[in-house]
Amino acid sequence: MNSWELDPVIFENLTPSWERIACCNKPVYIYGMGNGSEKMLHLFSRFGIKCEGIFASDDFVRGQSFCGYKVQRFSDIMSDPTDKLIVLGFGSSLDEIMQRIESIEQRFELVAPDTSVTDDGYFDKQRFFDLFSKASRAYSLLEDDLSRKTFECVTAFKITGNTQFLRDCFCDEQKNAELLGLGSDESYFDLGAYRGDTIESFVKQTGGKYHSITGVEPNKRNFRKCSENTSDLENVTLYNAAAWNKCTQLSFSSSAGRQARVSEKGVLTDALTLDSIAEKGCTYVKYDVEGADCEALLGSVGTIRKYSPKICTAVYHKPYDYFLIPLLINEINADYKHYLRQSRYYPCWETNLYCIPR
Repeated sequence: MNSWELDPVIFENLTPSWERIACCNKPVYIYGMGNGSEKMLHLFSRFGIKCEGIFASDDFVRGQSFCGYKVQRFSDIMSDPTDKLIVLGFGSSLDEIMQRIESIEQRFELVAPDTSVTDDGYFDKQRFFDLFSKASRAYSLLEDDLSRKTFECVTAFKITGNTQFLRDCFCDEQKNAELLGLGSDESYFDLGAYRGDTIESFVKQTGGKYHSITGVEPNKRNFRKCSENTSDLENVTLYNAAAWNKCTQLSFSSSAGRQARVSEKGVLTDALTLDSIAEKGCTYVKYDVEGADCEALLGSVGTIRKYSPKICTAVYHKPYDYFLIPLLINEINADYKHYLRQSRYYPCWETNLYCIPR
């Protein structure tokens, strides 16, 4: 283990995002419609914050209402000189949308609270300090200066909701992928294959040369699309199933989006472990399973210990994943180098951990 220690002083004087919003003494608006904005309204109610209104990009506004609010136009909010605080209620990596978000910051105070992608959880500064010993242990696992800077910046963002902290650690996805050093004989397992986009990226990274590809996707519509998009590739096996800690069946949301996940109500779906399908070997595995990342890793213990595959895993679905997941992987197999990277995205989605066997 490295000797690097996480300094708590870096974060002690940072004002939490919800305190910034509650104490701003100006009208508060939410930018965006959808699940993210619904979560914000729920948390507004919890923290006693009044929402002045909801607005969206001009091309989305057609006179509709959202959660009882008439949706206003982006241009109208921006042209109104009244000082206000804007809360970001959705996520995007599109250049046009990111520039639009940055244009808000140039005129008004913008806060992007860090909330769970998969449930009603949110990042809490006090909770972070309660878990600080774990965060510090995960920090000590990180292999390079950029990883440690990313950890510090992501933490500062999660506390404050200030997007400048994210900009300070944005990395190019192509350079991130180069950490994996993929060769021409990879046995690749894609857990959370969605519609085949990450399989396509893998094929490009390997120049079309690989041993095999195995994809796991629980949503039926996404699975059909993934099957179509990979139909011209050789040595591809796809499972219409969820990645989990045991082979069973789960109730899965019927949403076809990226955030389809285990839910109380939904479609009964097969679930399997990586260990059950990687008996012949695995050299690289990707986890992006919408909040079930820890469960999927627990279903991979045998594979990770036996084969030490290269790993790329999402660590942003839940607020503290970015330090809890590295600790879990290290507990399973301590012989990895850990790299933390943040791709261009508002808020801090697409935070990924790359684990490379030593």
